[in-house]
Amino acid sequence: MSELRSAPGPGDPVTPVEQRPWPGLDVAGLTILVAGFGVSGYAVADQTMQRGAQVLVVDGADTPEIRERAQILEVLGVQVRLGPEHTVALPADHAVDLVVTSPGWRPDQPLLAAATAAGIPVWSEVELARRMQAPGGPAWLAVTGTNGKTTAVTMLESILLAAGLRAVACGNVGLPVIEAALDPEGYDVLALELSSFQLHWTEHLDCEAAAVLNVSDDHLDWHGGAGAYAAAKGRIYEGVRTACVYNVADPLTRELVEQADVLEGARAIGVTLGSPGLSEVGLVDGILADRAFLAERRTAAAELATLADLEHLGPQGAGAHIQLDALTAAALARAHGVPQHAVRDGLRAYRMGRHRAEHIASADGIDWIDDTKATNPEAARASLTAAERIVWIAGGDTKGADLEPLIASAADSLVGVVLLGTDASPFTAALTRHAPQIPVIRLDPGDTDDVAGRTRLMEEAVRSARSLASPGDVVLLAPAAASIDQFRDYAERGDLFAAAVSRLPGERP
Repeated sequence: MSELRSAPGPGDPVTPVEQRPWPGLDVAGLTILVAGFGVSGYAVADQTMQRGAQVLVVDGADTPEIRERAQILEVLGVQVRLGPEHTVALPADHAVDLVVTSPGWRPDQPLLAAATAAGIPVWSEVELARRMQAPGGPAWLAVTGTNGKTTAVTMLESILLAAGLRAVACGNVGLPVIEAALDPEGYDVLALELSSFQLHWTEHLDCEAAAVLNVSDDHLDWHGGAGAYAAAKGRIYEGVRTACVYNVADPLTRELVEQADVLEGARAIGVTLGSPGLSEVGLVDGILADRAFLAERRTAAAELATLADLEHLGPQGAGAHIQLDALTAAALARAHGVPQHAVRDGLRAYRMGRHRAEHIASADGIDWIDDTKATNPEAARASLTAAERIVWIAGGDTKGADLEPLIASAADSLVGVVLLGTDASPFTAALTRHAPQIPVIRLDPGDTDDVAGRTRLMEEAVRSARSLASPGDVVLLAPAAASIDQFRDYAERGDLFAAAVSRLPGERP
């Protein structure tokens, strides 16, 4: 393994990172500790090492995959220390100038707490990317929210590309932000998906425009409460130059705009599924209408697209949540000056990503939808409003979430329920109270320690759902719960679902 140079002595001073000018932050000579060796951690180590920083990476995991990545960087002079013993405190043998943390590391994690106590800056990869990006670099258009971030950001990317811009989705989806921000060819615009974890460690975003789609209880244990979680989401508006986009139906998103410190001239732009008021983007008779970004907005609206342009995004057309994502993407694009036709063309060209309301198959008149990314009740609620007759595959680790409002609101659409999960009692109790007439099949959890066991479980879930479904129905995997009790992750849960559906007999169009 390569060795880091010792901290500079009195005769070789290093300007502290917080005193270095930015944008265009020069990291040369800094000793940077990268906490976590996932995708963003690797990108930070690679980009800063290339620019003259001394880099030490630590991660509590020590797997063959991580070892392989470590070997690549070690050849280039990065030091990598793997194992839990390296994550409990700052390294004793090196003076650290900056800690760049993985978004998954909690604020009370011992190493991060020690850095904070020692006065060492702790930044997200996003904060570092913002500071290192060159003056005149790509504009930032950013989205956060409890649900719908990926759809809105990838829709935004599609619209920007349709406008002829060099754009990319990055952050919590796609490229790490630092790779996109420092891309040698240079992007025109970055469409950023940002999680509350990333935002917690980010002080300077300075986006051209930003949006909070919605805020509902999630990750409260990580943030320490609902107020801190909402405040983390609200950081996305700090320093906005043009437009703070908020959800008219979620008053908390408007409150976050009102509390933000934005640049003079930045406007609050509402997004609504109803008819848009002044400085809003909304729906009028099936038309996505803009009353925010045209000079005559007091008396007129601009047609951006129609709901017919979104029909391909659901078996029965685009659901309300997808419509809201499209309106948000359109508002952000319009804030950047994108013409009307590009919104329409981008939405027409857009296709849903994997595991987000993904149409898997139609067989015997039944549509099969994979929304395994719906890992909490609010995300599942969005999918459950998108069809009239649903056989719902649900269950998993609810993390203590309240299922009562979800099931009460969805009861009229349900024709059957298949329950996964090692503990289905939260679902069965709520279904008994709010949908006692709905047939429920509770699957035997069995042994899911290996892929064969998990495959068996999902095969049984699909067969059970088929037994409850009739032509015209939608079978929806939207678990409203995490996958960790029975599956490797939500993606495996969705992949096994798709594989099981592919093996179903039946006539397919």
